[in-house]
Amino acid sequence: MPQEIDPLPGDQSDIVVKARPRSAPGDPLQAVNVQTYAATQAVDKAVVAPVALTYQKVLPDPLRAGIRNFFNNLSEPVSFLNFMLQIKPGRAAETVARFAVNTTVGVGGVIDVARRKPFRLPRRPNGFANTLGFYGVKPGPFLFLPLIGPTTVRDLVGLSIDRMVLPSTIGAPFNQPTYTAPATIVGSLDYRAEFDTQLQAFKDSPDPYAASRAHYLAGRQAEIDALRGRVPSQPIDRRTLPVLP
Repeated sequence: MPQEIDPLPGDQSDIVVKARPRSAPGDPLQAVNVQTYAATQAVDKAVVAPVALTYQKVLPDPLRAGIRNFFNNLSEPVSFLNFMLQIKPGRAAETVARFAVNTTVGVGGVIDVARRKPFRLPRRPNGFANTLGFYGVKPGPFLFLPLIGPTTVRDLVGLSIDRMVLPSTIGAPFNQPTYTAPATIVGSLDYRAEFDTQLQAFKDSPDPYAASRAHYLAGRQAEIDALRGRVPSQPIDRRTLPVLP
């Protein structure tokens, strides 16, 4: 373990040996990440949490669910593309059917009709980061970034590609700030309000940063293992992973 030697103030001949804490495996930037996490928590406590909980209180549950369903529906084309890349045509077909039902019968995706009878098509989020993991790309260093929260190099690359799909294939309004800014703000507030209990659990743990990191990495690995058939394949809601606004 690296060490540093400091002289005692009163006696220059005496020394104090202090061990520098090592970064956890997979987290070589832990020192920077911890500082970013602390700063994010301060902003969350002062601004984000109060606004998000006010958003939750003011908007009725059905309205917030409708907004959430609308944005979830817009992510279905990305899930479809990645199921095809993973050579899972059955899941890809389910995703197309879900998108078609919810876009039409579900009024543009506001109502998640597809998960109900007679369709029974559960939402199966997917993304390019999952595709990379499916084909054996390792996560790389863990990162805790402002606005994004916990992630890895692989997941950051995948998220960036996912976010380019609609703007590059459809264009307006998905490539315009008049859509992207409100969508990001509303999505972040909804997430923060919806999973306040989970986020508070991290804060109440002995090491909140380590708890957030462990939960994120375990959840991401479970998603990829499920795609590979290593565990019973069940729909995994990525929104349960700790991504702080």
